Amino acid sequence: MVDLLALTLAQKMPVQMQGETAGFTWQWLGEGLLQCTPKTGYGKTIVLSAGIHGNETAPIELLDQIIHDLFAERLALAVQVLFVLGNPEAIRHGVRYLENDMNRMFCGAYQHLIQDQETERAAHLEQVTAQFFQQSNPVAQRYHYDLHTAIRASLLPVFALFPYQTHSYDDFLIQTLKAADLDALVYHNAAGKTFTHFTAERFQAASSTLELGKAKPFGANDLSEFSSTDQMLRAVLSDQALPVRQKGSIRQFKVVDSILKQSDDFQLHLSADAPNFSTFQKGQVIATQQAGDYVAHNQQVWILFPNPKVKAGLRAGLVLTEMV
Repeated sequence: MVDLLALTLAQKMPVQMQGETAGFTWQWLGEGLLQCTPKTGYGKTIVLSAGIHGNETAPIELLDQIIHDLFAERLALAVQVLFVLGNPEAIRHGVRYLENDMNRMFCGAYQHLIQDQETERAAHLEQVTAQFFQQSNPVAQRYHYDLHTAIRASLLPVFALFPYQTHSYDDFLIQTLKAADLDALVYHNAAGKTFTHFTAERFQAASSTLELGKAKPFGANDLSEFSSTDQMLRAVLSDQALPVRQKGSIRQFKVVDSILKQSDDFQLHLSADAPNFSTFQKGQVIATQQAGDYVAHNQQVWILFPNPKVKAGLRAGLVLTEMV
């Protein structure tokens, strides 16, 4: 048994660096990094990551339970999987990040920041992920689920984001997200520096960022709130039939713009506790700053990840329209 979370929190390594169970072999690839490969062959290669933001604990606990059940043989493994706890030091401190947002450091973006343990970690995650995909079965389909929770509440509580890509989105990935009873899918309109954009762009993985409720400290999560996502991930890992969707049709949105904070006088015209998917009507002012007002240009727009506290030069929110 490899207790990935306990070892990460304790800043320790396992006694053995590799081993096997009745159904799979495993390798410790470094702090917060565990690769498991089924003995019977596989058709999918999957990265399952959480903790890129250290205070988003529910997904970390979710992966912890899955790993325990794999080693206890309560869950069969039929795919090759790399479990990633993204930002160990931030996880140990219970903070989103130490200096800079790690989910803006991928695709080499870490090279343009002051070098510290988080930029080193982003570079290491790129290297390990590259080796994982490149050494896997070359005909296996590649997937990446990056699990997060949001800073604030959401009118659509559980949703997924797709990195920008010019080719069609993977049907199996979309079916899994629908089976997870997500409320919405959001399609990015431009290249990003996220972990999922890195895996999609560099390795043609079918990648998605899942937002599962609101960030809470360890021990304060009710994991039953995420049971649909848990069931979906277990079905994917064991190559079993996906659970039947219990909700109505999933809503779909596309990003039409990013609101950039250009100066410290930046203000969002939203209350501090306004939820994700808050709306503005055409002509309403969304944000003000010295460079000029940001006004809603479409009949109705939705705001995602509003955060006026980001550093100048960074994104303070996404503007969405609904796809019909």
